[in-house]
Amino acid sequence: MADTSTIARDGGSPSVPARGHRGAPRRSSGLPVRVVPYALLVPGLIVIAGLLLYPLFQMVVMSFQNVGLRQIRGVPAESVGLENYQKLIESELFWTSLRNTVVFAVVTVALTLTLGTLVGLLLHKLGKKMSTFLIVGIMAAWATPQIATAIIWRWLFDAESGVINWALNALPDWLSSLLFGRSDWTGEPWLNDAFTIYLVLIIAVVWASFPFIAVSVLAGLKSISKELYEAARVDGAAPWRIFWKITFPLLKPVFAVLTVLSVIWDFKVFTQLFVLAGGTSNREAFNLSLFAFTQAFSAPPKMGMGAAIAVVLTLILLFITFFYVRQIVKTEDVR
Repeated sequence: MADTSTIARDGGSPSVPARGHRGAPRRSSGLPVRVVPYALLVPGLIVIAGLLLYPLFQMVVMSFQNVGLRQIRGVPAESVGLENYQKLIESELFWTSLRNTVVFAVVTVALTLTLGTLVGLLLHKLGKKMSTFLIVGIMAAWATPQIATAIIWRWLFDAESGVINWALNALPDWLSSLLFGRSDWTGEPWLNDAFTIYLVLIIAVVWASFPFIAVSVLAGLKSISKELYEAARVDGAAPWRIFWKITFPLLKPVFAVLTVLSVIWDFKVFTQLFVLAGGTSNREAFNLSLFAFTQAFSAPPKMGMGAAIAVVLTLILLFITFFYVRQIVKTEDVR
């Protein structure tokens, strides 16, 4: 206890901490404690605004303008209202690109999540050394640059010197005829037709994407108590039932995040398709990203139209993400 004589000698009462307007404690700088976390977020928000929000705003503005070479040289852009969007809706190529984008994303997301989950379950069953070895191996595929991945798969499916045609020709004629209805694969042009281009693209994207899913699922599995699995096995539950009754419900937040990320990534695929399709010559193989690139940078450039396509793609992704996250939140609220 403080010496009262000392307090009296000092000529005052015991000092108390300074408080804010409503009694809230303040730091020595005079800033309320509850405001400090928000103040620390300001630098990050400024960076996000400069690198993401401002370009996004400019893209939306450009989608209502006629932007070409003259505007790049400094001539003010002419406002055209909804003309770019009207032309977009009337374009048959836009609907073809939209169909390709949606179908490709649905198939690729489903295959990536399925394969990644199965590999994650397998890694969880392996020993520590073997699991680490396989993780390093598959993550090398995920870390490979997209341009390198696309070049590798383009070479594998090359019509003249591709390994795929060589391997198919190496099969016995009866087996090749039984499986594929033909025995000669010499010069097969895999990358000329839109359907086979997307077939190769699906394989290439799944090959590069499933390692991230597998490692994420593995990390989630490590957090589940082993006692739950042991109790389920004692009760005689089959592995498939254990997965749907224990693993999947507990990893549902992980699968939710992985699904949203996969949808965003696969809707925006550009580099691999550009390389596999050999540029922009095959219009039947366009997705929205490649269509936007072609409109914005092919002669004569129509950057306003390219921006309009990008806005449509962004709105689709925002709608899918919002709807999916909302369903997850509603499910968790019910629980």
